[in-house]
Amino acid sequence: MPLVTTTEMFKKAYEGGYAIGAFNVNNMEIVQGITEAAGELNSPLILQVSKGARAYANHTYLVKLVEAALIENDIPIALHLDHGPDFETCKACIDGGFTSVMIDASHYDFDKNIAITKEVVEYAHDKGVVVEAELGQLAGVEDDVNVSEADAQYTQPDQVEEFVDKTGVDSLAIAIGTSHGAFKFKPGQKPQLRFDILDEISKRLPNFPIVLHGASSVSQEYVKIIQENGGNLADAIGIPEDMLRQAARSAVCKINIDSDLRLAMTAGIRQVLTENPAAFDPREYLKVGRANVKTLVAHKIKEVLGSDGKA
Repeated sequence: MPLVTTTEMFKKAYEGGYAIGAFNVNNMEIVQGITEAAGELNSPLILQVSKGARAYANHTYLVKLVEAALIENDIPIALHLDHGPDFETCKACIDGGFTSVMIDASHYDFDKNIAITKEVVEYAHDKGVVVEAELGQLAGVEDDVNVSEADAQYTQPDQVEEFVDKTGVDSLAIAIGTSHGAFKFKPGQKPQLRFDILDEISKRLPNFPIVLHGASSVSQEYVKIIQENGGNLADAIGIPEDMLRQAARSAVCKINIDSDLRLAMTAGIRQVLTENPAAFDPREYLKVGRANVKTLVAHKIKEVLGSDGKA
């Protein structure tokens, strides 16, 4: 099966009340863990690549890894650029085989965000590629995304219709209280998603796919890493999974998952090297990390996204 766009995925997800997992990939083991879980659960899948991942692993290597996953797993897979910083990066991915790109011009003012997004949309649509954009800004740090709490801002529902109409974008990432990175909230701070904003946006954009970034949640792998490094478990607060399930049942058709994957992979490697400090074969410790990624993705698909059996 060739790579697909997210158009049909999102249509089915919106109508079916579930979301598609968009999992960030950086190397072979992460690609394998994600796709093996999705293949066994017959779930559609978005594999996404950040600017940092392209710099680390090389565009060509990542595309070929995803193509290999398509051979091994008979499920629909879209290849997506996560947080494309500019037109040139989006163009390189569109020309280089991606079926979906995100242009993130959310740090500019409203009019400039529209202008940059529209330029990417026009180029992408001419090539049969779909586009995600962002309105509002999430706080947090992840790869090249770095937004302080002071600069973060919720998406304004009264702007979404104009933005979508003027840009022609295919999906919209919104800010309703999620945050990039693993360490999202201060000790004692209770995470809360603004479902009132989501509901208002859904009314203004009926049947339009909404995206949530920064949706890492509390996981056993997360807690283990905090404990092993002497951290306070109060710091291990992510977005509660019941909130993400609620979002997936509404207009949210795509939920991004990255930090949880890194934590799961790192916990597996740490486990092997702690038990056997003399271990030197990367196949041994990466194998355990890969197994952790697979377990985590299977959990997200079944318990959070609800996309199992929907391929």
